[in-house]
Amino acid sequence: MFETLQADLQAIVEDVLSQAKLSAGDIFVLGCSTSEIQGDHIGKNSSPEIGEMIISTLLDSLGKKDIYLAVQGCEHINRALVVEAELAKTHQLEIVNVRPQYHAGGACSVAAFEQMVNPVEVEHIVGQAGIDIGDTAIGMHIKHVQVPVRPQNKSLGQAHVTALRSRPKYIGGSRANY
Repeated sequence: MFETLQADLQAIVEDVLSQAKLSAGDIFVLGCSTSEIQGDHIGKNSSPEIGEMIISTLLDSLGKKDIYLAVQGCEHINRALVVEAELAKTHQLEIVNVRPQYHAGGACSVAAFEQMVNPVEVEHIVGQAGIDIGDTAIGMHIKHVQVPVRPQNKSLGQAHVTALRSRPKYIGGSRANY
């Protein structure tokens, strides 16, 4: 099962990255319910093993492109995100005082806190793209203007998958040239 989930996740991430056209230093947001991946209701059956696999896969894939990962926690920690302290410092992000748990943050947040080099929690971030596994609502952390990305795989396990990228705003009206 894990091999299939990992292969499907890698395909989804590569699909989103090819459409989002991110650059080194950009931020990729993950919202994920390991409960939904297993076919359960969000927040009811966190899987440490699935969370660990998802985070290690994303850190590896994104790390090769020098793209930062930001892992959104659940509503019980106000959707705060785990990021590397370096990112928080360079982007002057407000660090908050919370450490994720399986039922207050979720399995992916816990795994990110364990696998990142120097993890911190931040209250808000403006990422350039991201994936939402299990309808966790990542839109609040993606830069405006948000554009839906439709990955070929629309599910991971039993979880529904959506994705977003951003683009610069069009301004100036009918006389403008883009």
